[in-house]
Amino acid sequence: MGSLEFIVGGIIEAVKMIVTLDPYVLSVTKVQLFVNLSAITISSVIAILLAVFLAFKDFIGKKFIIVTLNTFMGLPPVVVGLVVLLILSSSGPLGFLKLLYTPEAMIIAQCILATPIIASMSLAAIRSVGRELKETALTLGADKRQLIVTIIKEARYGILIAILAGFGRVVAEVGAILIVGGNIVYVSGESYTRTLTTAITVEASMGNIAAAIAFGIILISIAFVINLLLNIVHKKI
Repeated sequence: MGSLEFIVGGIIEAVKMIVTLDPYVLSVTKVQLFVNLSAITISSVIAILLAVFLAFKDFIGKKFIIVTLNTFMGLPPVVVGLVVLLILSSSGPLGFLKLLYTPEAMIIAQCILATPIIASMSLAAIRSVGRELKETALTLGADKRQLIVTIIKEARYGILIAILAGFGRVVAEVGAILIVGGNIVYVSGESYTRTLTTAITVEASMGNIAAAIAFGIILISIAFVINLLLNIVHKKI
């Protein structure tokens, strides 16, 4: 079989797996969505609150926190995975929670990766709101709380972009979740901590090209849908 036939055959088989709702493919996809959506929801709440606090409060150490957030935007996933592993291991400070090699551990790792990105970009979006808007709001009698709400509304698209960037960070992440999740699959083939990204790595290394392509197609589709939703929201706001 030629290389082209091999690739085409893999794609056709991959599409069949998706269309027929292969149980293994479904279970891996469910774990991926659960971990990613949970992580991005938690990190978005924390990051946006932090960005608002940093934007409107002056205190000693503020610049240090902002610089730290900007630095942590580029955290290596494997380092984050290692830190979470040490903390959640049986000998670690939170070992009693028994979260290691669970979806919850994966969510924690992804929250650590996404929060600095969302916080830094949200802070930049809030700060980019023009001085004229602020002066107009104050002239119209807005108190500090109303001013904050007005500025956040004006920066909402930038904040959405920040959330999307955070989601993009976690949806394609492999290293951290592989370390703290363990890439576990039950004997029945149902995934416990295996995600689309880790499944692609495993299936490709085992020569299961059709399965790897199927997971790749789903992963790209998720990214496409998120971008499509963002564009729809952008037109409405």
